Amino acid sequence: MNKLRIVFMGTPDFAVGILDKLIQHKYEVVGVITAPDKPAGRGRKLQESAVKKYAVAHHLKVMQPTNLKNEDFLNELKSLKPNLQIIVAFRMLPKVVWEIPEFGTFNLHASLLPDYRGAAPINWALINGETKTGVTTFYIDDKIDTGEILLQSEIAIDPDETAGTLHDKLMVLGADLVIDTVKSIEAGKVTTKKQPNTPIEKVAYKIHKETCEINWDKPLETIYNQIRGLSPYPAAWTTLYNGDEELFLKIYEVAVSNEKHSLALKSLWFDKKTIKIAVAGGFIELLEIQLPGKRKMKTLDVLNGLKLEENAHVG
Repeated sequence: MNKLRIVFMGTPDFAVGILDKLIQHKYEVVGVITAPDKPAGRGRKLQESAVKKYAVAHHLKVMQPTNLKNEDFLNELKSLKPNLQIIVAFRMLPKVVWEIPEFGTFNLHASLLPDYRGAAPINWALINGETKTGVTTFYIDDKIDTGEILLQSEIAIDPDETAGTLHDKLMVLGADLVIDTVKSIEAGKVTTKKQPNTPIEKVAYKIHKETCEINWDKPLETIYNQIRGLSPYPAAWTTLYNGDEELFLKIYEVAVSNEKHSLALKSLWFDKKTIKIAVAGGFIELLEIQLPGKRKMKTLDVLNGLKLEENAHVG
């Protein structure tokens, strides 16, 4: 059995679930590397990453380098004598970092590689209407998400899945996969599979504001997949034209119906409780939305303070 000294690298909540699983299994985590504190909110107060908060609460050594090639950081990292590094939702590592440990550096990625390499695999799997996804552990190399695969685990995507619910499921699935991967390294029984060297069709590009704007000329299912694939973060959005007003509207939760209609596309059907948007193939009913300067609210609550004009529409 190999005695492991693990350095863990990660930043968001997704990574916390995996770090916690390692601690629960009594693995020796000799250091945690995470993003530097960043100012956030109206007060611009420094905010610690989710991983840092967890690491501090569990008395783990924390490092927050701004430059991963900095000599002082590299010397501090090497002084921990790590023989395995685990990466979950961090950033691209230079070779001088990932080649340090004897048993390598592996990453957990929230897709079934080689599909959905990139920054936002959970979002894009839903936006593209996939019915299954999963998690992959693989050894880091000098490109993004291209290293040799260690293990994979698959999960079905529910028809009403959102990025939020899928995130939580994959965090649990990923934590188990990381433990299985660590056990195989610990036992000296590692096997790997090379990824294909050809271009892939399904890429998990970084999500930008333009990615989140809804094109209401698209079919019903395409719009629905985009909305759930971006909920709760960063959220799909549209412009609501209400008389002389143009309102920036974020959309978090919707229902769909294939009801036939003769309304103009993008027009609104509404009463005192409901807002529906006419699209090709049916209606998108708004269930939870956010208007400028307001909190996220159920549509019924929004309608209590918003008077919609007869010609209201989205665009």
